[in-house]
Amino acid sequence: MSGVRSLHILGTRGIPAAHGGFETFAERFALHMVAQGWDVTVYCQVDDGPVGAVEDEWRGVRRVTFAADGGAAGTMKFDWLCVLHALREPGVKLVLGYNTAIFAVLLRIAFHPVLTNMDGIEWKRAKWPWHGRIWLYLNEWIGALTSSKLIADHPEIARHLSSRRSKKNIVMIPYGADAVMSAPLGPVTDMGLKPGRYLISIGRIEPENNILPMIEAFAARPRDMDFVCLGRLNPEKNPYHAAVLKAGEGRVIFPGPIYDPAVVKSLRFHAAAYCHGHSVGGTNPSLVEALGAGNAVLAHNNPYNRWVAGVGQFYFDNAEQCAAQIDRIDADSPALAEARRMASERFREAFQWGSILGDYEDACGDAVGRSVEVFEPAT
Repeated sequence: MSGVRSLHILGTRGIPAAHGGFETFAERFALHMVAQGWDVTVYCQVDDGPVGAVEDEWRGVRRVTFAADGGAAGTMKFDWLCVLHALREPGVKLVLGYNTAIFAVLLRIAFHPVLTNMDGIEWKRAKWPWHGRIWLYLNEWIGALTSSKLIADHPEIARHLSSRRSKKNIVMIPYGADAVMSAPLGPVTDMGLKPGRYLISIGRIEPENNILPMIEAFAARPRDMDFVCLGRLNPEKNPYHAAVLKAGEGRVIFPGPIYDPAVVKSLRFHAAAYCHGHSVGGTNPSLVEALGAGNAVLAHNNPYNRWVAGVGQFYFDNAEQCAAQIDRIDADSPALAEARRMASERFREAFQWGSILGDYEDACGDAVGRSVEVFEPAT
């Protein structure tokens, strides 16, 4: 592969996308860069397979696949193998996430330009044990101080990173999504739902995502609408999951996780509003996808969600405020219609793939040929 316009994407489970936001972005960006004439390699992880790298090609993208068990240990092994492989090849390295930034230091020592998407403030998430939070905190610092350029997906993340690195080494590029103008009704009616007469939440069922307060708010009084909560539940092992199920018993629909994108798209598109309780992180992909579908948004009131969803939406700080906002969504048709209009406008303004991929391409182009430099820390 040529070294002048060569790109390696690390930090995801691979393409085609089948897992989360980083995988979706990796697929989109890899195909975009191939179309622009770049040699693109994406590292992919499978649970089982032969020892060593397995190479193939997918839609013009070179895939390098390593087998590594699931879980934190398997992810670390996979990231280590990817870095060792990438060390032997020239070109720009785009690392998505900083969870194993200590490994990527080897790339910088070997004079590779490294761009790191710093994701959210992972070490603040309550789901991690204390030792996991220490590991993430240290790796955030390592990634911030050693990468050629830091990519923040939200102004608040950029502000946070500026406490570690000079602002000139940080670029803010948000996440993108596709506009959804229509979706079949089948998945909605199959679940016994009425179009426009249900709320939906999509995401991990964790305390920091405020699923329990939203369900408590919905169940606080009788309502002529439904609440659909998509996400994996394990009440036998997770007390929070047990509390969520108890609070929504008989009132909330829990279909579990749904991985079929067409079904999720239909359920989101035909909802009265998308419910987003996330309180930690940057530009959340699911929230951006809701804006792309023209959803009104009921969201936890914090700077992350406020910047993404914008004005005209329904924000809450606690279960009582959430219940009042659900009442508004149910009764105030003009406010609901205006929220949908503003959601679509905000999406067109900030979150379309074309401009976002172009900004990433510019960042990679700027990094071509760079070696290790002396960077200014935050002052």
